[in-house]
Amino acid sequence: MTANTDNIFDIVIVGAGAVGCAVARELSGFDLKIAVLEKESDVAAGTSGRNSAVVHAGFNNKPGSLMAKLCVEGNEGFEKVCSQLHVPYKKTGKLIVAFDESDFAGIDQLMENGRKNGVKGLEFVDAHTVKKLEPHVGGIGAMLSPNTAITSPFIYTVALAENAAQNGVEFYFETEVNGVSKRDGLFRLTAGKKHFFSRYIINSAGLYSDRIAALAGDKGYEIYPCRGEYFILDKRTSQYLSMPVYPVPRPGLGGLGVHLTPTVEGNILIGPSAEYIKSKSDYSATKGVMDQLFKEAKELLPALEMKHIIRSYTGIRSKLVGPKTGGYGDFIIEESGVVPGLVNLIGIESPGLTASVPIGRMVRDIIAGKEELVPKKDFIAERKGITPFRELTLEQKEKLIKECPEYGEIVCRCEGITKKEILDAINNPLGVTTLAGIKYRARPMMGRCQGGYCLTRIVDILKEQKGIEPEQVTLRGNNSKLFTGRVK
Repeated sequence: MTANTDNIFDIVIVGAGAVGCAVARELSGFDLKIAVLEKESDVAAGTSGRNSAVVHAGFNNKPGSLMAKLCVEGNEGFEKVCSQLHVPYKKTGKLIVAFDESDFAGIDQLMENGRKNGVKGLEFVDAHTVKKLEPHVGGIGAMLSPNTAITSPFIYTVALAENAAQNGVEFYFETEVNGVSKRDGLFRLTAGKKHFFSRYIINSAGLYSDRIAALAGDKGYEIYPCRGEYFILDKRTSQYLSMPVYPVPRPGLGGLGVHLTPTVEGNILIGPSAEYIKSKSDYSATKGVMDQLFKEAKELLPALEMKHIIRSYTGIRSKLVGPKTGGYGDFIIEESGVVPGLVNLIGIESPGLTASVPIGRMVRDIIAGKEELVPKKDFIAERKGITPFRELTLEQKEKLIKECPEYGEIVCRCEGITKKEILDAINNPLGVTTLAGIKYRARPMMGRCQGGYCLTRIVDILKEQKGIEPEQVTLRGNNSKLFTGRVK
């Protein structure tokens, strides 16, 4: 097939998670034609939308590792990026709690790691101070990390993508890459019935980054999927916790241990577990693991009760180390040694969200080492998000309702989401019209009733605004339809 000017790009990025979208935004500042190919129906549909939403400080990572360096850089610049892109951000601090004397050695090691990595402000606090900071948390002492923060991984990734799109990046959803070849210095990517041609490929496919590398001719990688299960608690539990609380990590696990994390919206997350699995798409929740999750969470926060749970979900880490080894590998961010022009981002697990912008800069520097990059004179650095009506003052709400009556109609009662916010989510710059896409942009269906009240109203608005009949409405695109027909 002969390429035409419409499908020839300077750079094709495979994967629209936080890292892929951060790379897209960074490169959109230069005179380049860029496409992002994503096999799912929206950004943040994989690991980026299924994590703890913590902006890590960098003390968990091996000193001297790329993971540690980029985590610390990302933490230090995260608030500025969130301000530019209208993304929720809250510097909460974090406690790593000791429950017996043997845990103190682990805290000493974390503090030493943090010192070597350049993490600022770490300190040991006694049991009295733990109770003062978090009255409902147990433990005999803890390490306090004052620069740990929380954010919204959905809105963060959406914001990066929308800002990249503002600057000319083209996004293609439900476009899974299933073939890559190269001829005369130009890659040809086959995705379904479409073909894309590019001088460079940025492989940011997360769990499937080993597959994309192999398709392109670099077969030296293997990703091991490691599943983590979570509970989401009702907002009424916000009174029990103001910052993330972790146990001291135990050697050999695939994660940091079960922990408690407040969200920027006011819920609490319990999790994740860490279990190596065979399938990269197995997002099952398992009773045994979930029972253990709650048991361990209750040790951290005794006030928790089962009635506080409103939902569960799972995420899958893309690990470069298998179950026999455990622990962490380092990020791989480099041009392939066997396929020139292929830039591999492999093994980007936690703290990938925190490190995403520095990873984008690193990819920029790899490309800049091969050719001159010309900055755009009209680059747009800021992005305006959806106004969260529920967070405004009474005076601000009254003003908005006068200007736009749709702010006066509540569609989601649990979360206080207005029709105007739903409309803004539906008319998003990326063209996503799935229920999950609306949910992650404006937060309907995330409250206590999990969509029992607002779902049918959103379906009506989709029909009104986009002409989408209920039978065609999907949860996440592809074949995830919710309705099979009408009853009257």
